[in-house]
Amino acid sequence: MKKTVSIKSNREFVRVYKKGKFFAGKYIVLYVLQNGLKINRIGITASKKIGKSVKRNRIKRLIRENYRFIEDKVKVGYDLVFVVRNSNLMPDFYKIKKEVSYLLRKFNIISEEKNDSILCNNLKDINRSSSNIDLGEL
Repeated sequence: MKKTVSIKSNREFVRVYKKGKFFAGKYIVLYVLQNGLKINRIGITASKKIGKSVKRNRIKRLIRENYRFIEDKVKVGYDLVFVVRNSNLMPDFYKIKKEVSYLLRKFNIISEEKNDSILCNNLKDINRSSSNIDLGEL
């Protein structure tokens, strides 16, 4: 598991906002800036416009947990700031998962999942073909 550190100071958030690139999804905006370190730093913000603290913290927990799942696939050396967008709908775990991976792929900071799925499909084909061998013929 890679080491990821939290961005906590306002100065670091502002630096990523001003110098970084961003891409917006339906529920999240992702700001990315290279940091020149051998670790990733992650910050998650949700303004009071999103709702009360329960809703804001729930969305932040969902984003943090989804990032943790794909952390091993993320390239190192980036500052990532996830900003929750104002939406009437409360996104569930799977919508956030889909959006986080989509945004990271847009910036090309996540290893290609297509290669992983191709490898899994090849392994399934090998298992199927090996199960078709009749050991009684030997």
